[in-house]
Amino acid sequence: MDDRICQLLSAGDPEGVTLLQQQYGPMVQYIVRGILRDARDTEECVSDVWLRVWERFASFDRTKGTLAAWMTVVARNAAVDRLRRRRAADQAWDEQDGAAPSPEEEVLRRERTQLLQKAVDALGAADQQLFYRKYYYLQSTAQIAAEMGLTERAVEGRLYRLRRRLQKALGGDAL
Repeated sequence: MDDRICQLLSAGDPEGVTLLQQQYGPMVQYIVRGILRDARDTEECVSDVWLRVWERFASFDRTKGTLAAWMTVVARNAAVDRLRRRRAADQAWDEQDGAAPSPEEEVLRRERTQLLQKAVDALGAADQQLFYRKYYYLQSTAQIAAEMGLTERAVEGRLYRLRRRLQKALGGDAL
């Protein structure tokens, strides 16, 4: 099915989006709803996802990952972008002076991001799943617990230990 979707989208055929919605619609809804939680924002964001896919499909590279993985990233990024815009509209700029980060700050941020990714890659599969659910997909502890068959307290404990391991791996002091 993914091959057919990719062929249609590459050819600019709208049928590709229709098939994509049938194949990945529930996954996109799940990801977006977990981040935004507001039904109206979720609906608008899901529409944005399909538009982004249509406009940016040329950037999809099958050698770098699956269509499902790419859709996950597109959906997550669209939801986080909408969340940021919503928060920016709701808050005054009193926390920041609006200044852009310096080149040095930007380099340091990228280096920290790379170090964190290496540390997360070194985790076991279960811990990676927990990390991504909480800090990438922004799921609540209650949702993680329900979907993983754990208690909220167990999830909180695992997240605490996970943060400690990551902090140690990144050279920080233990909590």
